[in-house]
Amino acid sequence: MASFRSRGFSLVALTLIAGLAVAPAQTFAQDAATDKAAAAETGERTRVGRIDIEGKLLERLPEMSVILGGSEELTLRSVVDAIDNAANDDDIDALMIRLKDATITATQVQELGAAMKRFRDAGKKIHVFSEAYGPTELMLGAYADEVIAQSGGPVMLPGLYMEEMFLADTLAWAGIKANMVQVGDYKGASEQMSRNKPSPQWDQNINQLLDSMYANLRAPMLSGRRLSETQLDSAMKDLWLAQADDAKQAGLVDSVIDLPTMTQHFRAQYSAPIAWNTKLVEAPKAEMDFSNPFAMLSMLGKKPEYKTNGPTIGVVHIDGPIMDGDSSGGSPFGGGPSVGSRTIRNSLEDLLKNDDIKGVILRINSPGGSATASEVIWQGVQRVAEKKPVWVSVGSMAASGGYYIAVAGDRIYVNPSSIVGSIGVVGGKMSMQGLYDKLKVGVVGRSRGPRAEMFASGSDWSEQDVAEVRRKMTETYDLFTGRVSSGRKGIDLSKTAEGRLFTGDKALGLKMADAVGGLDDALRDMGKELGLADFDVRDYPAPRSFEEVLKESLGGMVAAPGAGVAGHGALSQNQLFAAIRAIVGERAYSQIEGQLTGMMQLREGKVLLMSPTALVFK
Repeated sequence: MASFRSRGFSLVALTLIAGLAVAPAQTFAQDAATDKAAAAETGERTRVGRIDIEGKLLERLPEMSVILGGSEELTLRSVVDAIDNAANDDDIDALMIRLKDATITATQVQELGAAMKRFRDAGKKIHVFSEAYGPTELMLGAYADEVIAQSGGPVMLPGLYMEEMFLADTLAWAGIKANMVQVGDYKGASEQMSRNKPSPQWDQNINQLLDSMYANLRAPMLSGRRLSETQLDSAMKDLWLAQADDAKQAGLVDSVIDLPTMTQHFRAQYSAPIAWNTKLVEAPKAEMDFSNPFAMLSMLGKKPEYKTNGPTIGVVHIDGPIMDGDSSGGSPFGGGPSVGSRTIRNSLEDLLKNDDIKGVILRINSPGGSATASEVIWQGVQRVAEKKPVWVSVGSMAASGGYYIAVAGDRIYVNPSSIVGSIGVVGGKMSMQGLYDKLKVGVVGRSRGPRAEMFASGSDWSEQDVAEVRRKMTETYDLFTGRVSSGRKGIDLSKTAEGRLFTGDKALGLKMADAVGGLDDALRDMGKELGLADFDVRDYPAPRSFEEVLKESLGGMVAAPGAGVAGHGALSQNQLFAAIRAIVGERAYSQIEGQLTGMMQLREGKVLLMSPTALVFK
């Protein structure tokens, strides 16, 4: 089996500890000391690795972590690698995964679950512990030998609930009219602003998607917990708001204990003293020398060295809405990260010229965005694919412009719960004249040229305008479907296009994807196909300089003299995003952040390949 190394991580690390509360940490240490003494007498012990997942699992480390080093943030790949290494390590007998307020997604659970299965296939037991269980935590537990819950801890498995907000009447009340055009009857991206309820086509599209998502939520629990459909239905009726003991009675939890007694719990199971492995993932080394302030200042404008050394597979992250120009890492005020076509093209050209890079995998987590940016990136992928294999790994979503880019790859991997498709086009503008009238704002427009007034803020589109917009958008749609047809041989666009959305397990049968598997599977398979017994893995785009990252982070707060208008505009968008975040809450905001960032492009009158977003509450 080929092995690979993720630069910036230590793959010999067997547990990832994000920090424990003082009392439990002391208890673990005291129990470990007791068991160490017992092991010295008997010569026997059970060696248990421990992985603590706290908060979000990232796709890659933030740029500042690479520049400054010392980060304890975890990536999905680092956790998967640690599980695989523990499976192959003779000094590890068992593994415990502890979830500490983890916000993992269904697709991440499926990639972690595949690694957990490999661990169990090695003849070792794996345990999951959490103080609180929700749907994704219970999904993850279903891949383990034992699910352990905190005594008195909450357990919730109510099912899936989805909300969509239709704003046409609200906008009309405010004096705003959405002039929207979409190509693709099932696209739906314009309907939230142009309708007061879903169209029959969008209703059908979103309902079949929700059915698939619900089935994928239940599937691990049905198989892993050996429950019948009736038993799981009964459990979900009881566990909409319950406690650990109720979950144990329903068959979704095996053991209910108090965290400080964890070592005694394991000792009773394995009939031997417990030796916890508490090694940490090696933090990335800092590029800056903080012991020398002058050297540090000289590094401010210098990009971190990001060199390859031997056979390497490059992972290019398409993470967020797709936009023209440079990528953005997001704003501290609430704006999410975006994928810039210029940044991605530059990275692809660097990978094409680098002889150490033997293959490329596009890791896509994107709802789409600019049509022109998607086409520019597609062309860049094609250039690389002429010389090196380019595959695709879909995380949570490759929809609309995200799928446009995906079809440029030679092979597409999806998780069962990945969302793909939304082959359609949307565009439009907001007419603000009614709002101007209500606010007694006099707006005087002046134009020169036959189409200069098309995107005037106060005017509606005439029938002739709409026809012209639709004609241009149809050209984009035809190009989009042409890219799909050339990249996905044998695909039936009558069943997959016009904005339809599918989960990964359904996409396979529709020839929209090639294999079910995560990024780890794609890396291993590409290594085998390239005949690489050993290779590095590097993430791209490469990190920028500290100065560039700092400038972007403070862009909404700091402006040069004379730049008041631009600075005010940037801050207004950030304030809007922050307000929405405060209103809908962190969980809902995380689901719509990319959509908000992408739809802001309509201010410039762009045609978008953007997938609609509904709020999914679990």
